[in-house]
Amino acid sequence: MASFLLKVAGLSRCALHTLPSVRALSLTVPVSQGVPRSLWKLGRLNHVAIAVPDLEKATALYRDVLGAQVSAIVPLPEHGVYTVFVELGNTKLELLHPLGEKSPIAGFLQKNRAGGMHHICIEVDDINAAIVDLKEKKIRLLSPEPRIGAHGKPVMFLHPKDCDGVLVEIEQA
Repeated sequence: MASFLLKVAGLSRCALHTLPSVRALSLTVPVSQGVPRSLWKLGRLNHVAIAVPDLEKATALYRDVLGAQVSAIVPLPEHGVYTVFVELGNTKLELLHPLGEKSPIAGFLQKNRAGGMHHICIEVDDINAAIVDLKEKKIRLLSPEPRIGAHGKPVMFLHPKDCDGVLVEIEQA
C-alpha cells in the first residue's frame, strides 16, 4: 500500500527522507505530577449576545427573514435589559435591548449606534469553584456575587480587559 501511495504521489522511497516532518497539533495540555486539576471546567458555548437598537426589527430579521425560532421578549429589570433568544442548531443568539436608564446596553449602544456583539456566554460545571479559581488567577469579576441570569441560572461576568477585550459571561450548566 505504501508503494502504491508513493507512486501516486510521484515520490520514491528515498524522497520521503527529505520531506519535512509534520507535528500534530495537540489540544490537550499535560498536567504535571503533583499539580491538582481545576475543580471546575468550561462547557459548551451557551450564547452570543448582540446589543440591538431596535429589538422588534432585529427579532423580525431572525424570525421572518432567516427563519429562526425566536422566544418572546422577556424583560430582565435586574439586569437592565430586554432579551430575545434566537434558537440555533448548536447554540443561541441573545438579542439585548436597554431596559431602564441605568441599562448597561444603553451605554453600549451610545458608543455603537448600529448595535453589535456584546458578550459571549460559556457554561461551567461549577460556577462557585470557577469564581474562586478566577479570583485567584487575578481575573476581575463585574459583580461581587453571581446573579440569576436570563435562563434562571447563576451567572458571572468577567472583565473584558482580563479576557482579551471580550466580555465573557459564565453560566452554571
